[in-house]
Amino acid sequence: MRFADKVILVTGATSGMGRAVVERVSAEGAKVVLAARGKEAGDAFVAELRSVGRDAIFLPSDVTVGAEVEELVARAVRHYGRLDGAFNNVGAATAYGPVTEIDDDAWAAEMSLNLNSVFFGLKYQIPALQASGGGSIVNNASVTGVTGAAGMAPYSAAKHGVVGLTRSAALDVAAAGVRINALVTGGVDTPLLRGNMGPNPEEAIRVANEMHPVGRIGHPDEIAALAAFLLSDEALFITGAALAIDGGLTAA
Repeated sequence: MRFADKVILVTGATSGMGRAVVERVSAEGAKVVLAARGKEAGDAFVAELRSVGRDAIFLPSDVTVGAEVEELVARAVRHYGRLDGAFNNVGAATAYGPVTEIDDDAWAAEMSLNLNSVFFGLKYQIPALQASGGGSIVNNASVTGVTGAAGMAPYSAAKHGVVGLTRSAALDVAAAGVRINALVTGGVDTPLLRGNMGPNPEEAIRVANEMHPVGRIGHPDEIAALAAFLLSDEALFITGAALAIDGGLTAA
């Protein structure tokens, strides 16, 4: 019960890695604030958690809008009285192709979804954590945040930004008891990933498996295990890190 009496906020909480983190930390005693755009899915997930005795609320929020993130954090603190940690998980690749062919609006949208959302999260989560006496924030980056990715320049640029933002913000607040780290994730078997696999997802998954030195893509529960460790007090000496959980992709 590493998170007994702790309040953890998770964005992109109703699916994939966000959902897995919610399940993991709530199983270990956390009160969990779920944030996502889809109210129906959020309400259903909260009902599922409450049915097994866990404490959770869902707050609809578009984390690409600063004012909504500010209100999200404020509502979480009003409801539970404190905030001890956050997993900033929202993100997706949406613009593909050579840099010369990327539409200006598509570039801006990619930055908004993958980088601005993390900036807004940190901006409003950090003061709430400081008011609670400290805590931990984990940002979900990507292997494309430390390597190049042909045809995915906007996503890679945004995720590089997440890594840099994580490291710089961690230095800003290291002495204040707030830790900030990033996950450098490889391929993970989520509904979002499968939805982007084209007309033959099983063949695409096979190819993705072969790309990873361990011979497979990851499972959301594996990401949640590392995220939960970083959110817990077991990781008090880790901050400003970008930790690879990628099946060996960035070791090559």
